[in-house]
Parts: sequence; C-alpha cells; structure tokens
Amino acid sequence: MADISRRLFLRHLRGTPTTWVRLGVGGRVRREGVGLSFWYRPLNAVLSEVPVDDRELPLLFHARTGDFADITVQATVTYRVADPARAAGRLDFSVDPRTGKARARPLDQVATLLAELAQQPALDLLARVPLAEALTTVAPVREAVATALVDEPRLTDLGVAVVSARVVAVRPEPELERALQTPTREAVQVQADRATYARRAQAVEQERTIAENELQNKIELARREQQLVEQHGANTRRRAELDAAAELATAQGKAEREKVANAAAAERARVLAAAEAEKERVLATGTAEKERSLSAARADGVRVVGHAEAEAEAAKLAAYAELPPEVLRALTVRELAGRLPQIGQLTVTPDVVTDLLARLAGPATGR
Repeated sequence: MADISRRLFLRHLRGTPTTWVRLGVGGRVRREGVGLSFWYRPLNAVLSEVPVDDRELPLLFHARTGDFADITVQATVTYRVADPARAAGRLDFSVDPRTGKARARPLDQVATLLAELAQQPALDLLARVPLAEALTTVAPVREAVATALVDEPRLTDLGVAVVSARVVAVRPEPELERALQTPTREAVQVQADRATYARRAQAVEQERTIAENELQNKIELARREQQLVEQHGANTRRRAELDAAAELATAQGKAEREKVANAAAAERARVLAAAEAEKERVLATGTAEKERSLSAARADGVRVVGHAEAEAEAAKLAAYAELPPEVLRALTVRELAGRLPQIGQLTVTPDVVTDLLARLAGPATGR
C-alpha cells in the first residue's frame, strides 16, 4: 500500500519500487508507473495500485486416481502481474485517494483463478493412472500444471504471468498410505533382520576370533612365563654359584691373611721374646754386676768405717788412759748428763748425792 500524506486540501502519494500506481483525473490518465511520488487532489483523483512483485500461491487439492483412490496434491505457484495497466483495466485495483486503502481484493480473484487452472490438468493426469503410479508421477504433474498455466489465455488477458509451478507432494489417505507402506516396511524389516542376523553372525565370528586370540595370547603368556621361571631359576643358580665362589675366594683370602698375620705375629712374638730374653739377660747381668759392685763397695765402706771407728775408739781409749781419774769422772758425769732427759728443777738431797757418788765410785774403783 502506498504512503499517502495530507497537506491542507492536497494529498501526497509516495509509492514503492514493487508497486505500479496510476492517477486518473476526469477519465484521463495523468500519471502511471512504478515507484512514483506526486501531489494530487483527492476530490477528482482516481488511484489504482497494482503490486508487481513475485507472489507465492500455495495449493492443496484432492484428486482421484484411475483405481478410484483419493489422493492429496500439494503444490505452489509463483506468479506476478506482468502487465499492470491491463490488470488495472480488468480488475478493481482502485484505492481510496484520501486514505490509500484498497477498495476491493483483486488478488483473491487471481488466486482463485490460478487454483482452478492448476487443478484441472493435475486432475486429468492423475485420473488416468493407478495409485502406485500416481504417487510416483510428481514430475509429470508438475510439467502439466506449469504448461497449462503458461499457455492459459485468461491469465494473459489479466496481465498475469506464471513464473513457476512446483508440486511438493502427492499423498494418499493416511490408512491407504500405511497399507501401501506395509510391503516396503516389511521388506525393510526383512532387510533389517537380515542385517541384524548378519551382524550377529559377524559378532559371533568376531567373538570366536577374539576368543582364539585370547587363547593364543594366554598360551604365549604361559610359554613366556615358563621361560621367565626357567630364566629366573638359572639366574638364581648362577647367582648362588657366584656368591659361593665369592665367599670361597673371600674365605681363602681371609685364611691366607690370617696365616700371614699369624706367621707375622709368631715372628714378632719370637723376636720380642728373644729381645726380652736378651734384655732380661742384659738386665740380670747388669744387676748382678751392680749388686756385686754394691756389695763390694758396701763391704769396703763397712770395713773402712769399722776400721775408722776402731781407730777412733783406740785413740779415745788411749787418750782416756793417760787422763787422771778425776777427769775421767768428770767426763763420765758429762756423758751421763748428756744422756739424761732435760730437768727443769733438781732437788739434791744428801742421800741422792751419796748414792750417786757411790755408784760413780764403784765403777771407777773396779776399773
């Protein structure tokens, strides 16, 4: 629909690129064309607006096949107004000059005409074929519809051109369709069962192959395990032999070392014993010699001392022999006083002096 705006007593129409517009005043055409924009007076103006873009017309109609089966045809027709001036002269495409609203519905008339023209060739074709063939003759139905619509003079008189015709589907009634699908479904099911059985057989074969492979793997593993056990035993035996040889070599070396050590110890003990014996002998010899020298020296010293004491006593006696008796007594008293203990006080009585003098006189008289 064109865009109409108001300015006082005038109207302004602005068209679109897909709309053909005609302006008539007083029975004469003033303006016509696609995408026009102009001012006009609504009191004496006559406007016609024709869409020239491609339009889709969906069709759904029933038909009957040669074996009296009802089917449904779904098709789509694409058309456009090729001659908008002729169409505006044959159909009412007028619009209100004040509001721009269409006063009639001419495109519905075109759609009704196209539906009737499209159904007729399809019905004629499907009525001559059985149901099974009708369901597979989509291309012939499409060609028949397209040819009939292109060559139809009534569409040419209206300025309408058919761009294309397409048949989307040809389908029977639901119950009949399920019945027709049963053989195919059963065949497909048979193929599916066959495929299932084949898959199961293949799976069984694969399981058998897998089981055989597992058995072969177990046998191989057992053989390798046996080899491993034998190799482990051989390694253990070899390790024991090597350990025994090492221990024997160690024992022999230890015994040899002990033998050498014992020999060295014995030799060292012998040398030490010899040295100790020699030392004892030397010490004994030196000690005996020393004792002998000491004994001789001691004897010489005793002899010299005794001789000297004898000479001194002799000299003393000789000196005492020449002294008078009073001197000897005095010396005796002095000697005796030197041998007596220290006396702090001495009380001399006549008895003591008499007795002492008697004792002193006694030895002197006797000598």
